[in-house]
Amino acid sequence: MKVLLLDSNHPLLKKGLEILGFSCDEDFISSKEIIEKKITNYDGIVIRSRFSIDKTFIDKATHLKFIARVGAGLENIDTVYAQKKGIHLIAAPEGNRNAVGEHTLGMILSLFNKLNKADREIRQGKWLREENRGLELNGKTVGIIGYGNMGKAFANKLRGFDVTVLCYDIKPDVGDENCKQVSLKQLQATADIVSLHTPETPLTINMVDTKFINAFTKPFWIFNTGRGKSIVTKDLVHALQSGKILGAGLDVLEYEKSSFEDLFSQHNLPKAFQYLITSEKVLLTPHVAGWTIESNIKLAQTIVDKIQQKFC
Repeated sequence: MKVLLLDSNHPLLKKGLEILGFSCDEDFISSKEIIEKKITNYDGIVIRSRFSIDKTFIDKATHLKFIARVGAGLENIDTVYAQKKGIHLIAAPEGNRNAVGEHTLGMILSLFNKLNKADREIRQGKWLREENRGLELNGKTVGIIGYGNMGKAFANKLRGFDVTVLCYDIKPDVGDENCKQVSLKQLQATADIVSLHTPETPLTINMVDTKFINAFTKPFWIFNTGRGKSIVTKDLVHALQSGKILGAGLDVLEYEKSSFEDLFSQHNLPKAFQYLITSEKVLLTPHVAGWTIESNIKLAQTIVDKIQQKFC
């Protein structure tokens, strides 16, 4: 079987597939149109988020048996049409779930203890102790929205804290020893902290808007390591300004390109984003929650293992 690798990944991915007997070609630079002209020669493709795999692409991939995405979600693939064509779909949430859990916890502790703010001030010669008095996580209620691989990994990281952990998910019976599943209404009535771990779907795009935010009983903190389009940024900013949202940790942004590799030019910053980058209530990272040295290896190995299980 011939496999086309469309994005750079850890070298063990290609090596692992070749050990299994696959013939692997790499093309990290050609346009989607050029790839479409030769994709009929391949039985499988491995991609991150370089471009979307749509109906047109799939129709040209006449011999394709699998599409493997080195990441957690499959939103850049027309999964319904691919499955209709008999193409096996592979994702690797097991590979970066631990990294996402650790990153989410790190963002919470950093914002609660004003670590970034204090660091910047000391570098400027300011020694402000009272202004940097922090909050403790213990005693808080953490609400997790989306209790799949990422949500479960984050809940596991909270085991060492004296916190109440609740989750809301559209799937029934996903709660476990680390987290009690509740209705969205129950979560909104009690949560001090909300952490989003949802994929990008029609149900989650623009999910966190003014109506959603105002349904919470208490002012709360929000963290998003899922997908940027889950939050309406201008509504988030209004809530931060009013105090309804106390702070936000965002690893993903509404404005990201679908490849996750870029944002936008510096001379064209949306007004809401200008607020985010100047607010001390906000912590931002460039879609790297699952982007660790270890996850790079684990993601690649997970893809190799799943291809082996299905085709060897």
